[in-house]
Amino acid sequence: MPEEEYVWLPREDILSFEEIERLVRVFVGLGLDRVRLTGGEPLLRRNVAALVESLSRIPGIEDLALTTNGVQLADHVERLRSAGLHRITVSLDTLDRARFQQLTRFDALDAVLRGIDSAVHVFPVVKIDTVLIKGVNDDEIGRLLDFGRQVGAEVRFIEYMDVGGATRWSPDLVVSHREILARVAEVRGGATALARDSSAPAERYVTDDEQTFGIIASTTQPFCRTCDRSRLTADGLWFLCLYARDGMDLRARLRAGASDEALAAVIADTWTARDDRGAELRVSERERTPFVPVSRLRRDPHLEMHTRGG
Repeated sequence: MPEEEYVWLPREDILSFEEIERLVRVFVGLGLDRVRLTGGEPLLRRNVAALVESLSRIPGIEDLALTTNGVQLADHVERLRSAGLHRITVSLDTLDRARFQQLTRFDALDAVLRGIDSAVHVFPVVKIDTVLIKGVNDDEIGRLLDFGRQVGAEVRFIEYMDVGGATRWSPDLVVSHREILARVAEVRGGATALARDSSAPAERYVTDDEQTFGIIASTTQPFCRTCDRSRLTADGLWFLCLYARDGMDLRARLRAGASDEALAAVIADTWTARDDRGAELRVSERERTPFVPVSRLRRDPHLEMHTRGG
């Protein structure tokens, strides 16, 4: 929670589980086969396991995942797995208690570690996502790799992006793909790239001592031309790109009585015409400042990453 205050979505605007399931079914009918529940923090949604269960029953979904900050994960692990969730990703930017509290404003590191421990005993795949910020946590690369090996989770290092609420972002704070590999070489002796087997954003490597990890280099090596992801906010706005300033209001169409066929048609037409290259355009800018100023974030909560599922 990097900002001093946040603008929250009105409760009555939030999609019901039935509305979410209906939209997912429409998307699956158009070829979607992977769904991830993210946030914000998805485990704050009451009875989220019921949503997982309903989505897991939709024919055609091959991968159903959830990304969480892990604070409440230990209390939900068993229910989520029983409901049909395939895998878990936990966001963890530091193993240092003081840093954790500085970054998140909560003294909850122990709860996150308990959540990870619970998850690795229940889920066959657990990943740990770490956003690296120069001078903040980039000295923990070796420690985080050691932790991932210890618990049996794959660590993915993510370049610091200038989207949404990252209003303190600057190019000098980015730990680049190249720098991450150099740091890994220092602590592990080197790493070899693995062949890509999907359009997932992470480039995966194996260290000389046979530990697999990933790097998501959205800032310095954007992958817009192979990106096949979009985001549906909790209140039904559909964003085609993390850098998009505007989304399509699918909730309004739902509540106005649009048929599944009408929803599918507008989704298909919009996706076919998609030409978003947000990250690539940002790289080309000479003077690169944070993507959205605080003043605009206050006026439009959909520009916040906790709203659109960053």
